[in-house]
Amino acid sequence: MNDLLVLALLVLVVLAGSAVCSGVEAALLTVNPVRIHELAQRPRPVRGALRLEQLRQRLGRTLAVLVIANNGFNIFGSLMLGAVAAQVFQRRGIEGLALPLFSVGLTVLVMLLGEILPKALGSRLALPVALASAPLLHLVGLVMRPLVLLLERLLPAISAENELSTDENEIRLLARLGSQKGQIEADEAAMIAKVFQLNDLTARDLMTPRVAAPTLAAAERLETARSQLLANHAPWWVVLGEEVDEVIGVASRERLLTALLQGQGAQTPADLSEPVEYVPEMIRADRLLTGFRRNSGGVRVVVDEFGGFVGVIGAEAVLGVLAGWWRRPQSVDQEAG
Repeated sequence: MNDLLVLALLVLVVLAGSAVCSGVEAALLTVNPVRIHELAQRPRPVRGALRLEQLRQRLGRTLAVLVIANNGFNIFGSLMLGAVAAQVFQRRGIEGLALPLFSVGLTVLVMLLGEILPKALGSRLALPVALASAPLLHLVGLVMRPLVLLLERLLPAISAENELSTDENEIRLLARLGSQKGQIEADEAAMIAKVFQLNDLTARDLMTPRVAAPTLAAAERLETARSQLLANHAPWWVVLGEEVDEVIGVASRERLLTALLQGQGAQTPADLSEPVEYVPEMIRADRLLTGFRRNSGGVRVVVDEFGGFVGVIGAEAVLGVLAGWWRRPQSVDQEAG
């Protein structure tokens, strides 16, 4: 076989090996770990997803394998090609000019075709490249396991495990970026931010205070309370007893007005009331919303640490935060400023 052809084939092998290592490395560092986890946890995992998730859990070890392989092609391969090229050019009597040109050309090719271009493609096609290379990368890792374990003893940092995690600020930022890029709607991003706001609010922040809550005396006749019911369109009324903070129940305005229309004005709110569900005033709004999801009917009576009636809250108050209707009341100092 022609010695120049052999040299060219060796150059292609070195460039291809360097390109594969560089592209896979870029793909592993760029691929979305959440997407990998989703593909691996499906009932029928995508091919290569489970192996890829395992490789990313020990990312330091995986990158060590790639760096060793890549530098093997770049350094050892270049030295080997230089020696072969020197012999080939010497036999042909052109080593004086050809060898420097070959060295410069090989360096440029390694940088362009072995590093820059593969890393750009690996970053752009991160998921398919990472999935396709995971099985082979696992086998290479098994072959290099003794060397990698030795490196881990010398450099413990590369043995650390990567845990898949996120936090509230990161999710807010991703939602904002997705909205700016047009990947999700602006109102969806705003609602995601408001969901996290629920954890910062309590029933005390959202409730209708006792002084403004619609209440009826338990023993009062419906006929007597007619004008009060017609003037206030609150859907639920708190039925109070004679004692301080004695809550008999809650009654829906619809049921009270229906009784009036049916000529049952002699009945009292206590006769038409429903059992009360109490919530502490410091309960978080997200937990409160969970309670309404299990039982969306009615309202909740808010009580303080001593069990005293301090307000009333319905599901619409919590949903108003998500819809953007609710605004945190300003303090006197803020209003003055």
